[in-house]
Amino acid sequence: MFLIARFIQNATDIYSLILVAFALLSWFPNAYNTQLGRFLETLTKPILQPLRRLPLQFAGLDFTVWIAVILLHYISRYLINILLMI
Repeated sequence: MFLIARFIQNATDIYSLILVAFALLSWFPNAYNTQLGRFLETLTKPILQPLRRLPLQFAGLDFTVWIAVILLHYISRYLINILLMI
């Protein structure tokens, strides 16, 4: 069980870094049109697309990625707690 819990934790950390990298691309003009930008978009689209329907844009800032990272960590912590209780 510890191995599965560690895998979930590592996968969460890696995916969080991918989400942050995707968010940082917005600082550079036309970065989403590069090969790296399109690759990161295909990786993050399944998580970010449902969250984009929520009103998470305030004063010109988009907090969708940060909410996704927080939700991802809470879900992984919940899954790990369930696994360790078994």
